[in-house]
Amino acid sequence: MKYSSEITGFGPEAFAFLDPGLSDLNFVIIFNEDAPPELAELAILHTKAELIAEPAKGDILMIGENVFTITAVGYEAPQTLKELGHCTLAFGGGEEAFRPGCIMLDGPVLSKDTVKVGDRIEIY
Repeated sequence: MKYSSEITGFGPEAFAFLDPGLSDLNFVIIFNEDAPPELAELAILHTKAELIAEPAKGDILMIGENVFTITAVGYEAPQTLKELGHCTLAFGGGEEAFRPGCIMLDGPVLSKDTVKVGDRIEIY
């Protein structure tokens, strides 16, 4: 396991950027639970965790029961995940990250109904 953290809460706008019909606007933002309030409003919040190894193309990322394959990792994502528990998780696959802090994922449609407090965010 490369990373394992527990979801502790959701900002009021944490799921505002999920639109499976738009490839460039289908993402969530994650942050450690001590994120500044203005950032926490937009994020899925989770416990601090150690990043044991950098996420890479082909790895598996789980959010609760939702299983995704990592298809690309932006060059800033490993560092911000390590330091702040932060990155953008973009759904719908893609061979290149949309943004430097983005991890691209292929898998099921994520929604606020499929994620709950207490679920784990894990990377294998």
